[in-house]
Amino acid sequence: MKKRKICVIITTRGNYAKMKSVMKGIQNHPGLELQLILGGGVLLEKYGRVMDSTHAEGFKPDRMIPFLVEGETLVTMAKSAGIAVMEFSTAFENLKPDVVIVIADRFECLSMTMAASYMNIPVAHVEGGEVSGSIDESIRHAITKLSHLHFPASLDAARRIERMGERKETIFQVGATSLDVFEELDLNDLQPVIDAQHVSGLGPPQDLQPGNYLVIIQHPVTTEYADNLDHINETIHAVHELGMPGVWIWPNMDAGSNAVSKGLRIYREKYRPSHLVYFKSLNIELYAPLLKNACCILGNSSSGLRESAYLGTPAVNIGTRQSGRERGLNVIDVGYDRQEIMAAVRQHMAHGRYPQDAVYGSGSSWKNIIDVLATFEFTTQKQITY
Repeated sequence: MKKRKICVIITTRGNYAKMKSVMKGIQNHPGLELQLILGGGVLLEKYGRVMDSTHAEGFKPDRMIPFLVEGETLVTMAKSAGIAVMEFSTAFENLKPDVVIVIADRFECLSMTMAASYMNIPVAHVEGGEVSGSIDESIRHAITKLSHLHFPASLDAARRIERMGERKETIFQVGATSLDVFEELDLNDLQPVIDAQHVSGLGPPQDLQPGNYLVIIQHPVTTEYADNLDHINETIHAVHELGMPGVWIWPNMDAGSNAVSKGLRIYREKYRPSHLVYFKSLNIELYAPLLKNACCILGNSSSGLRESAYLGTPAVNIGTRQSGRERGLNVIDVGYDRQEIMAAVRQHMAHGRYPQDAVYGSGSSWKNIIDVLATFEFTTQKQITY
């Protein structure tokens, strides 16, 4: 029996966390064969070189594709997307996958979807149908219209995909795949991340006790490119005035990342804060217990809405990057204003933890995805349903 070749592409630390359980499921299924491509930020030291983790956990890449044009500006992002189309086309021609899995809404995900679609390779899209801010909103829905199989994380997202004219029999609500890993971890054990501060953290190690520290992740917003430095400075001032122990995780590789990084470097060099430790990235095994035991996560990462809801961790969502995305009662939305940010953190401190919210599922998503990948009858011909 010929195995169905499933090509998984990892370009960011977050997407690796989302796809680990699926990749293991593909490896262990007798009818499926995993093809792994690593590219973009996961190959670069400044984003934490997630590729090192893939080797350590038994995933052997079939291709490594550097496509990022340095600079993190709007024009370099557009050029990187163009290079990605060419490079992924070559990789697909060589590997000849039966299915390409594309995750969420990053700019390079549209590139790989375009390449596969033009080459008559079916595309399975994970986390489509969601609403958010920035250019991500448009990219996600463009990927949906080019994809042949859909794995949305929530019921609302599934309904939205159907309303976009996709056939109902191609839509499978599976929940958030990132939650699968949580099921395998002792989320109360902070010792590994405490130890990691001495190995890969920058700044003084913090005394991480449950409920006494912040997790901060703020990415650039590409549609607010000129304002990213001002926006991160408001968050920096809020965190400085709060004075709480904090773990700050570096921004992603989107246009505007240099401005966010500049603000963080200036602050760190000027004030040398004793209450903050910085990481380029954290793998999911460290990040999950860190998030679970935090007093609050603040910034604009989707994990402040998605994983934090599942864990019941209070979240302060800053700005427009997650506008419209489904959220639980654990989220307080604020603008780019230090006073609003501080007030929201203090409100959460007074409230404490929230009940678990299953808006994005409750783990074991990979099982549903694997079952569908193994049996679905693909067709590359698409037609809108109305």
